[in-house]
Amino acid sequence: MNVTLDHVYDEYNRYLYHLCLKLTRNQTEAEDLMQEVWLKVVRYETNVKDVDHLKAWLTTICMNTFRDRYRKNVRISKHVMNQPETLDVPVLDLVPSETLSSEELLEKSDLSQMVRDKISELDSIYQTTVMYFYVHQYSLIEIAEIMKVSIGTVKSRLFRAKQRLKEMLIADSAITDYIPA
Repeated sequence: MNVTLDHVYDEYNRYLYHLCLKLTRNQTEAEDLMQEVWLKVVRYETNVKDVDHLKAWLTTICMNTFRDRYRKNVRISKHVMNQPETLDVPVLDLVPSETLSSEELLEKSDLSQMVRDKISELDSIYQTTVMYFYVHQYSLIEIAEIMKVSIGTVKSRLFRAKQRLKEMLIADSAITDYIPA
């Protein structure tokens, strides 16, 4: 079966939009969800030709993407309400993700923990902004909407948070041992 992405898009775009709308009950969220679904379809483009039931495959991608977004939003709302002191996930990927030796993996882990510790020392508004941008990888627009501030405010908070974090990291002699001169 010779199926192109153009054909898949033309055939199932309206169906996916209505499914997204039914799931989210919000036009903007439906469009965002649909965009994520199509990004995944494009990412797995090589698999399209092997799919026997395209509609079922697309529905599964849509449902899983919706569930992932829902879980992510639940975690975010819990974060905003509880403001945890430390982060459970690495914030910055400081070492390239190529094959690393055991020593490099330990060093990366240590450095990630140090960075998380320093981030936890930031004011909560900066912690939250850093979390949204680096951990959850939200766009500036999404962060502005969530935090109910302007994009300029988000940019300013990110800039200040990075500056403060940089100062804190430079001042910590334990961290400067890991950073090449």
